[in-house]
Amino acid sequence: MSSFSFEVLATAGRARRGRLTTPHGVIETPAFMPVGTLGAVKGLGATALRAAGAQVMLSNLYHLTLRPGIDVIEDVGGLHAFTGWRHPILTDSGGYQVFSLAHRRKLDAGGVVFRSHLDGDRVRFTPESVVAAQRRMGVDIAMVLDECPPWPIDEAGAARSLDLTLDWAARARAAWADAAVDARHAGERRHAGGLFGIVQGSVYPHLRQRAIDALIDLDFDGYAVGGVSVGESVALRRDMVSFSAPRLPADKPRYLMGLGTPADLLHGILSGVDLFDCVLPARNARHGNLFVHAAPLDPKAIVKIKRREYKRDPRPVDPDCSCPLCRDHSRAFLHHLFKTKEVTAQTLATRHNLQVYLDFMADLREAIALGTLDETVSRLRGSSTVSS
Repeated sequence: MSSFSFEVLATAGRARRGRLTTPHGVIETPAFMPVGTLGAVKGLGATALRAAGAQVMLSNLYHLTLRPGIDVIEDVGGLHAFTGWRHPILTDSGGYQVFSLAHRRKLDAGGVVFRSHLDGDRVRFTPESVVAAQRRMGVDIAMVLDECPPWPIDEAGAARSLDLTLDWAARARAAWADAAVDARHAGERRHAGGLFGIVQGSVYPHLRQRAIDALIDLDFDGYAVGGVSVGESVALRRDMVSFSAPRLPADKPRYLMGLGTPADLLHGILSGVDLFDCVLPARNARHGNLFVHAAPLDPKAIVKIKRREYKRDPRPVDPDCSCPLCRDHSRAFLHHLFKTKEVTAQTLATRHNLQVYLDFMADLREAIALGTLDETVSRLRGSSTVSS
């Protein structure tokens, strides 16, 4: 059974205002997905995440497999019950760890064997096992297992990697369909979410096009642009996003994996992307670097709260922000919390950065719907000292 659909409500050039319906709720797009690798965004509970305006959370299959284990999550009632986040969840397949843990894994035609970064135990992922684990957890958006090759890589190497990814994608799609048939025969009443294919091909447009054609033939529920921000230049990265996103089916959701800065998000939206994720807002927050609503595209506008200049600053971090930090506390107080290594500092800063990101996306959704995107983009770019 399925409770998964997508509709485009408005367009502005390639940008889309859409609505993605999943078993655990509706996602208004374009949307940013906070990263809760182990089922929670560091320092924030589900209530705080929802209060910031989050609609969907991303978690990671590799890390959840190691801790607490898929059996535990299933026994507790699935990932939503386990985490307390009752809204849509997307799980990464472990494909990023194929890239980031290259020194701790071994690939073959059948799948990948990881050597756990925790205790060295061997864990095998296959396209079929990855699909099965995500269904057992009851996620709303499941990703296929893929190989995310690093940059630099020559064309021949990228082609070999793509061959493997496309073979795995076909196997994952077949396993997903078989599981749906089995669920119907068993009278299962729980609704399944959607399965997304992932476009790879490094920085070679003809390989990206081959991936797009093959994945469209497999008829996934949605499509992701992967293999970007793995060492290539910003210009190459954006060229691949601009090339790939508009060529994906117009009636299916499009997801840009792992990016990034607000400027990256804006570029993706203008290229026709609907979903985004990145650890950047939370990671920056933990280091005391806070974005501001007035100039989200400008890295020079970031408030680096650990600097001495904020020790006696009575102002809020961001006067345009409604988060608890900016509503109730001063820059001086947050500076003090960071300097004394009080854990509350990271909680308040993370909540703030996510508020900026989620408000940024909400403003762009509204602009697309109202037909004012050009004016909004001009305003955003005008507040930045760097090219977006």
